Amino acid sequence: MSVRITPFLLLSAALLSGCKTVGKDYAGPPAAAQTAAQSSGFARAGELAGGQVLARWWPALGDATLDHLVDAALRANPNLAVARARLRQARAALGTERANGRPNGTATAMAAHLRLPPVGDALGGAAGADGGGAEGGGFALPSSLNLYSAGFDATWEIDLFGGRRRAVEAAGAAAEAAQASLADAQLSLTAEVAAAYISLRSVQQRILLSDAAIARQQRMLELTRARVERGTASRLDLTRLQGQLESTRAEAEPLQAQLEAYRDELATLAGLAPGALDAQLNEPAPVPLPPAQVVVGDPAALLQRRPDIRAAERQLAARSAQVGQAEAARFPRLTLLGLIGIGGTHPSDLTHLDDFSAIAAPQLSWNFLDFGRNAARIEQAEGVRDEAEANYRVAVLGALRDAEGALSRFRQRRATVATIARAKAAADQAAALMAARQKAGTASLIDVLDTERQQIAAEQNLAQAQALLTGEFVALHKALGLGWEAGATAQPQP
Repeated sequence: MSVRITPFLLLSAALLSGCKTVGKDYAGPPAAAQTAAQSSGFARAGELAGGQVLARWWPALGDATLDHLVDAALRANPNLAVARARLRQARAALGTERANGRPNGTATAMAAHLRLPPVGDALGGAAGADGGGAEGGGFALPSSLNLYSAGFDATWEIDLFGGRRRAVEAAGAAAEAAQASLADAQLSLTAEVAAAYISLRSVQQRILLSDAAIARQQRMLELTRARVERGTASRLDLTRLQGQLESTRAEAEPLQAQLEAYRDELATLAGLAPGALDAQLNEPAPVPLPPAQVVVGDPAALLQRRPDIRAAERQLAARSAQVGQAEAARFPRLTLLGLIGIGGTHPSDLTHLDDFSAIAAPQLSWNFLDFGRNAARIEQAEGVRDEAEANYRVAVLGALRDAEGALSRFRQRRATVATIARAKAAADQAAALMAARQKAGTASLIDVLDTERQQIAAEQNLAQAQALLTGEFVALHKALGLGWEAGATAQPQP
């Protein structure tokens, strides 16, 4: 079998070999905060260690309930489902753009019945009257006709100047940006779950300590009332203690509502209805504390790790590719057209494969008279790209600012906890000394209860400071871009 080389095939081969991609190739993100990115450490890391950080940071708090809640949220949180659905859409859009660069073929089949008006007799009669008709007078057209056809047509737009390739490039970068956005949603979710859990445990501790303080103040009030009745204490002392008791009760009353709100928040973060975790979280537990050693890494690793920065960079890559796509629209377009068909007036005609019709033709089109439309589109695409570049710079600088601020607050909270811990130790010592004096008969029970009340107040301050410290530990890891894993961004965890 021989193949005939036609001018059409030669023209197509020449055009295909001459394809080029217009527009500038993406050269990577701009150098944003280059000095900080090249630094070996954060400016406000202080005594915190550098080194390899862990994506799953929450197990370092040593709380199995928190670990279970985070894993449940990563499996069933509806916001993650939204981000996963957007990732699927972006990947499907990439598949569509890839398919758009390939030939498009359509197979068709048709069976038609035509009914015509009976005009043949009239024409024949008229011809006979004029003496020009054949013997017997004229001819007759068929009153009905059947048509059968089957065929295949194909079109293929040759990507002469890279418009399709730029579209695929932009869609691929957009899909990677959607994947980074999913990772960012996971990062935010882990931090939200941990923060809500810490607040829950903090409120539970405050309720317990408030109940203990109220009990002691109630006992002091009863003893003072007895002394007033005996004439050994003034009514002013009784009124003062009554006011302190009511103030403590007023501070404790909203705590139950806060407790229920944090339970509901944890339930909804885990994809459950409010109240679903009440039984599991009913038993009070202490606030988990950060480990003694906290690894923070370095700024260069932060810029590579934070998903919001990655998403901004991929958006910049997509917008850069769209500039080339807009530039390609200025140039001519070549489309190859092809058609093969068979048919006739009988179904058996469809079996005559050697009796077919075929058309093959290139079509060249060029919208050269557009009155500046393409130029305006290119200008618009360049503006969108410049906006994406500015957004990337904002994301980088914002990430560095978040990290430095979180490091500063965490270090300050550590110092605050140490100071309050010393105050708590002094209150414990004062309570022990007052108990010894009361045992020796040199102090009253009211004095003992008052020092115990102060001891509880110091314990409340310490518990609150510890909860704030753990909260800053969570915020630090969120600022460092931790809380997501590369293998968990496409599908929910099993």
